[in-house]
Amino acid sequence: MREKVLITGASGFLGYHIINAAVKEGYEVYAAVRKSSNVKHLEHLSVNYIELDYKDGAVLEKLFEEKGFDYVIHAAGTTKANSEAEYNLVNNIYTINLATAAAKIKKTKRFVFISSLASIGPSKNAGETITESTPRNPVTAYGKSKLNAENNLKKLDIASTIFRPTAIYGPREKDIFIVTKTLCKGIDPYIGRTAQQLSFVYGPDMGEIAVKALKQTGGNFDYNITDGKSYSRYDYADIVKDILNKKAVRFHLPLPIIKAALFLVEKMNRAMNKVSPVSIEKLNELTAVNWACDISKAKKELGFDPKFDLEKGLRASVDWYRENKWLK
Repeated sequence: MREKVLITGASGFLGYHIINAAVKEGYEVYAAVRKSSNVKHLEHLSVNYIELDYKDGAVLEKLFEEKGFDYVIHAAGTTKANSEAEYNLVNNIYTINLATAAAKIKKTKRFVFISSLASIGPSKNAGETITESTPRNPVTAYGKSKLNAENNLKKLDIASTIFRPTAIYGPREKDIFIVTKTLCKGIDPYIGRTAQQLSFVYGPDMGEIAVKALKQTGGNFDYNITDGKSYSRYDYADIVKDILNKKAVRFHLPLPIIKAALFLVEKMNRAMNKVSPVSIEKLNELTAVNWACDISKAKKELGFDPKFDLEKGLRASVDWYRENKWLK
């Protein structure tokens, strides 16, 4: 009898890659989606669809009793919100409600939580690498909400694995993909002129390691996840331009001007009850000096061996975007 795994955030970019990896490993997959979710991209996979009420602990407990999930991979969350309270509700409280239900039923062997490197925060110094023991200093409400969830998860009586991926890109991703589309238009913009060390991880690599963690035994584990390399702020654009054989005008926008523009955008969006795609606070992450990571712990304990560095991953991504008409 196949083991059951509940995967949340199933309709999202990362959720797809986690589900794909779980199906390949032979798990019986339960994909948590909303009624409004578009799941056409999952139709070719053998999955069961399920809706979750993250607000109601009793309903969640009943669901765990009925379904008997052996594992949970919780990838659902929000990266955009208008308040710290909203970030905390979705990324912390909902996470803990789900994990608490699993812990009470006692059937679930491991709860895998997809957090974020933002829960640690960037390093202020070039040349350093962020490790699992780096002091926590999240610079956004998003990062703080993920850190709250991590701390609260560790208090529960359930075996857990926490992953803190850096910027995740790859087929189906939409946010970082905006950079690629901008480059296609011949524009290569940057905020300020401060040198940066950035890190990335390819979506399918993240999906595979999340599924691999289900077989861990023992207590609680946590890992920072990147492809193991560090990149300059220009490497992404330079690689994409080379792949597309395109030229783009590189220019730098002063930080004060960007802040002023985002202030107006946020104010208008709040008036219309909309969430801004980029906030002033988000600049704390986007302009940070150093997001380089040491992934030796994940390599040693999980055998993590990323198959894609940024160039290989971007080539595969561009091929997918072209094939699926996201890029012309």
